[in-house]
Amino acid sequence: MCRLFAITSNEPLSPMVALRALDVMKEGHDGSGVGLFMTDLGGDLEQFRGSPILSGVFSQEGIKRLDRYMMELGLLTKFKLSIRPAKEPPEGTPKRDVYLIRVYEYPFEWEGLSEAEIAARLMRIRIDLRRLGEQDGSMMVFSFWPDTIMIKEVGDPLAIAEYLGLDRKSLKARVIMAQGRQNTNYAVTLYACHPFFLQGFATMTNGENTAFGPIRDYLMSRGFPGYAGYQSDSEVFTHILHYTANRLGLGIDAYKHIITPLKDEELTRHPDSAFLRRLKHGCRFLTIDGPNCVIGCLPDKTLFMVHDSKKLRPGVVGGRPGMFAFSSEMCGLDGAIPVREGNCEFQPMKYDLACVDASRMEVRRWSQWEPCTHLH
Repeated sequence: MCRLFAITSNEPLSPMVALRALDVMKEGHDGSGVGLFMTDLGGDLEQFRGSPILSGVFSQEGIKRLDRYMMELGLLTKFKLSIRPAKEPPEGTPKRDVYLIRVYEYPFEWEGLSEAEIAARLMRIRIDLRRLGEQDGSMMVFSFWPDTIMIKEVGDPLAIAEYLGLDRKSLKARVIMAQGRQNTNYAVTLYACHPFFLQGFATMTNGENTAFGPIRDYLMSRGFPGYAGYQSDSEVFTHILHYTANRLGLGIDAYKHIITPLKDEELTRHPDSAFLRRLKHGCRFLTIDGPNCVIGCLPDKTLFMVHDSKKLRPGVVGGRPGMFAFSSEMCGLDGAIPVREGNCEFQPMKYDLACVDASRMEVRRWSQWEPCTHLH
């Protein structure tokens, strides 16, 4: 099993907070990889909140190819944080040229475009760059989106953090998600490392999804270019979340009902029985098969946790007003937020959804037995 940790805080935090929590839970993951997602940024990047940020790993040739591509589109660099490690990488970690975090200025020609059109263009650019990089391994692009940073690498999380110097003052965020372990079901590739991201939605999963095949095929049949890649069976959790919100116009409660629908005999007792039956039938190809614990982040910076019906992967939420964490194990929570309020602690079970919105005042709890509120 891998281990997951996410934290949301009113004050920007270093990613080291999340990586140390993973280290506390090290007996539960094999130290073979780390993935970081950061949003609601602080530090040097907070001033660029509305500008798209490119995150990825590049060779020197990849940087040249990136520059040519972006200049042709009229995307100009506003700020960059280039991590070029001078020392040898930890054992088992490939040597890379540049870990790049680069902020761009929108082209003049994009002025007046709708938010939906800008989102579509940013996604297409990320997909194009990934495709170009896959030709020769010169570029691995994890995200191209405002207020978003993603870092992924093979190796022990704390060793990678020291190697890349992730404790720097310029790198801080109010929402951080971290996963410890490289992909084990498929080939070892950074594109298979959690968290996954699509147009403001991010998820990471502890578990496996044996229903991956039909879910992937259904999503790819929707005609949306972003539903692609799939080098991990867990990437579909992000895409189902995106599909629920952006294509169906439904909230996080509907997401829970889609991935883990109630049984037919249970639906007869639900206050929204008719709606949920239609939802279950219409989205039957998106039902997951666990065991899974899923932690995710919405575009409005809400963090959430859900489980599948088997409830064989642990998860706990806790903290205090102003700071909450979501963790695979209690010891991770203890390590990151030792002083907590007891009434803010919750271990979601198979029907539950736990979430903390950007106000960070409380843990909101919702059960599939309650009416659908279409929470966003």
